[in-house]
Amino acid sequence: MNPTNLSFRAPHTTPTERTGSTAVKTQKLNIGCGFNSIPGFLNLDKSPVCHPDSVFDAETQHWPWETNSIVEVLFFHSLEHMGADTNVFLGMIRELYRVCAPDARVRILAPHPRHDDFINDPTHVRIITPVLLTLFDRQRNLQWIEGHFANTPLAIYLNVDFVVESSEVTLVSHYHQKVVSGELSEEAIQTLLLERNNVGTEYNIVLRVRK
Repeated sequence: MNPTNLSFRAPHTTPTERTGSTAVKTQKLNIGCGFNSIPGFLNLDKSPVCHPDSVFDAETQHWPWETNSIVEVLFFHSLEHMGADTNVFLGMIRELYRVCAPDARVRILAPHPRHDDFINDPTHVRIITPVLLTLFDRQRNLQWIEGHFANTPLAIYLNVDFVVESSEVTLVSHYHQKVVSGELSEEAIQTLLLERNNVGTEYNIVLRVRK
């Protein structure tokens, strides 16, 4: 069973942020912002060297936001640096769900686990994929339970519910050009992504919070 539908993104592109809104600052969080602060978001990082709006360690600190108060959360090349300990990671998912409002969006940009960018960084401690994130989808969990599948129904265990609304893979230039030229089909790329390193560079995933 294929749990996600992937589309393919050209290399060297990044999601466009919506910065026109001047809503309450704490309604949108940029967690693990590093040096990439985004206007209209509360930019958070555990390192004061980055000069975030607030120093915050998502792994160890209490999440101070009220339940159902956050409408958008960004993890742009940050979530893979968090949650090496499984219980810590699952605790973060639980808190993320608690603070998010119904239909909030969680936008995740993370390196593909079979690309050198992921492999060569010693601070990359958690693989993030669309398939992983389907474990937090309650409806899928119920289908798995009914069908006696081996998938771990984490949404049921944690009392959370996230839907993978979209997922894209950014391809390295060499493979992207082959797709554009028709030399490689999308089916062939899917196979290569499973079999080879350095075909995809990163995932761009959007989750919707279902409450």
